Amino acid sequence: MSIIDISHTLGNETPVYPGDIPLSLAKHRAFEADGHTSYLLKSGLHTGTHVDMPMHMTGDLRTCRDFPAQCFAGRGVLLDARGEEIISMKPFYRDAVTRDDIVLLYTGFDAKYGEEEYFTKHPAVSKELYDFLISRGIRMLGIDMPGPDFAPFECHRALLSNGIFILENLCGLGAMLGKESFEVFALPLKIQAEASFVRAVCTVA
Repeated sequence: MSIIDISHTLGNETPVYPGDIPLSLAKHRAFEADGHTSYLLKSGLHTGTHVDMPMHMTGDLRTCRDFPAQCFAGRGVLLDARGEEIISMKPFYRDAVTRDDIVLLYTGFDAKYGEEEYFTKHPAVSKELYDFLISRGIRMLGIDMPGPDFAPFECHRALLSNGIFILENLCGLGAMLGKESFEVFALPLKIQAEASFVRAVCTVA
């Protein structure tokens, strides 16, 4: 089995969504002086590769800790959406996507990670497509950009209202092209919050 990491590194250079607080990662204790090494992390949870819970944009009061781990792992399906400003529904998606799948949209926009336009000019998911994904009952939507939409965040609200998690800021999805069968694992921390950092990976037998 091979494991393919599709996560960005977290550090002081990690870009944050406009208006969010910058990530701060600082050494708190040094081995030479204190006998051990320890770091402190200060960050919003919608930074780097992370997963949104329904609580993020709905009235659902459940936090990350309230969902079982199996909600964040499952069969992966890669949809190649490169070159699309509005990611549209394709007829063959009806055969490709099944219930409880984790759908990954490969746009290639992770190449803009760290640039201003990464947050302001990314593609958006069409209503026809996200309505289809809801009707299929997928488990999670993963994207290599900061979000599937812009304000007023109708795609966010529709997916989350239907219990579909949103996995944001992925990278390197091109590595999954041509892989007929793979699994996705993107487990959040067992934290009482509306989102969580994840180390997202794909596994190929």
